[in-house]
Amino acid sequence: MGQGGQQWRWGGVLLGVGLGGFFDGVVLHQVLQWHHVISETVVPDTLQNLKLNTLADGLFHVGTYVLTLLGLALLWAGLRGTHVAWSTAAFVGTLLFGFGLFNVVEGTVNHQLLGIHHVRPGPYRLAYDLGFLVWGAAMMVGGWRLMRRGAASV
Repeated sequence: MGQGGQQWRWGGVLLGVGLGGFFDGVVLHQVLQWHHVISETVVPDTLQNLKLNTLADGLFHVGTYVLTLLGLALLWAGLRGTHVAWSTAAFVGTLLFGFGLFNVVEGTVNHQLLGIHHVRPGPYRLAYDLGFLVWGAAMMVGGWRLMRRGAASV
């Protein structure tokens, strides 16, 4: 397999990581308002603390935006020029794997190790955190299977 095949796969994974971060930030932070990036360490119970949490969320979104752009650049670099064989299943697999990777890393580091926020504070906090990790791991396994199936079909 040539360099282009690896570039587009890494590009798809990074794009999936970025999309996972955007989902987390938009759905869990903004729409459901369950948490902010630093809501356990800087409780958003005053206007000043809410401003700090909103800034942290914005910086988080900048990071996911950069990962998304990097993923698109690698995807483009891997698919332009010489023809690279790829399948829809393999591409969707890279996105799912990356999205799940975001959940597993973010859930392990931020929720469990650093404790800077949890998926949903309050009753059943641990259940929400573990569910987030299981959901991420399931996406990684499903994505890996799709990548392997897609690679075998080209």
